[in-house]
Amino acid sequence: MLIGLDAIPLTEPRAGVGHYTHELARALAEAAPGDEFELAYPSSYPAINLREVETLPPNLKEARVRVGPVGRRWWSAGLPRYAARRGYGLFHGTNYEVPLWGGTTRVLTVHDLSLFTHPETHEPRRVWRARRRMPLMTRAASAVITPTEAVRRELCEWLRVPPAKVFAVREAARECFKPLGRRDAEGVLRGLGVSGEFLLAVGTIEPRKNLSALVRAFEEVLRERPSSGLRLVIAGGRGWLTGPLFDALERSPFRERFVLAGYVTDEQLRALYSACALFVYPSLYEGFGLPPLEAMSCGAAVVAGRAPAVEEVTAGAARLFDPQDHAQLTRALLELLDDEAARRALSEAGLRRAADFSWQRTARATLDVYEEALKRSKK
Repeated sequence: MLIGLDAIPLTEPRAGVGHYTHELARALAEAAPGDEFELAYPSSYPAINLREVETLPPNLKEARVRVGPVGRRWWSAGLPRYAARRGYGLFHGTNYEVPLWGGTTRVLTVHDLSLFTHPETHEPRRVWRARRRMPLMTRAASAVITPTEAVRRELCEWLRVPPAKVFAVREAARECFKPLGRRDAEGVLRGLGVSGEFLLAVGTIEPRKNLSALVRAFEEVLRERPSSGLRLVIAGGRGWLTGPLFDALERSPFRERFVLAGYVTDEQLRALYSACALFVYPSLYEGFGLPPLEAMSCGAAVVAGRAPAVEEVTAGAARLFDPQDHAQLTRALLELLDDEAARRALSEAGLRRAADFSWQRTARATLDVYEEALKRSKK
């Protein structure tokens, strides 16, 4: 069978959905060598060529589909026509969208419902678009995948999707994330201007990540430990509605202690995870939370906001706090920075928990969803 996957998330610098799409496609092709997999996207997006930088399974290919003025309407015109012409047995929309018509069986991944649950953390036009389109997409799909049971419950509640149609399939950290020795890590970190003891935050910079609470807590930690050389490293691309955060950083009396690393390579990110004193993830809401799992895979001690999905993924292997209470975060940071044994216990618990996840397991569970979707579409 020929299976199509949405490759649009691969046309821009990789963040969560891009990594999900890439890792899932590879793992699916390896798990089902008798099937063909195609990463499809329209020519109105920048070209990608994964084979230039890595070896892909022979049954996984890319397809940049030439589109004109009509085909640029990808989900309603270009993709349905291309899918019919190519003869897809199934199409997997890895980023909230699937073809709106055509005979192809459709599977949809919904990563989170933050546009519904926390609309104030997004630009209004994105909220409007999601609330108009996501109900259409979930109805068009024969099966819907969520990364956690928490999002599965939310999807059924907010969009009234029948529970039998929704499947929670866990994601995983990429294989490159594993502990790196201190000396090797320091060699990489010098290029980022990072040295000494530091806290680490990772993710696209946007309001939902709640970095303003971390900045306030970090400032309180430095006031409590005036002789400390502690730094706060923030790694991630700039997203939306970031003005207030950057204003706070500029006004901070400790602004020289902040390191804005921007978008970093996997090698740099592995070094940051492996060398940080604590990995801090104060997000108000997540659908899964890949950075905490990546950090745990590298042996970092994790401190995270008590969002339902993060609590589900970390499963007791992280120190959780109320993300609305920066004072609670401050106390957690002070306690752990002063207690090496507690940090080591969190590190060991995180490594054990991270070992429960793999993209091979994700692929097998996803193939099971494909099988169920095909049965449903025949009915």
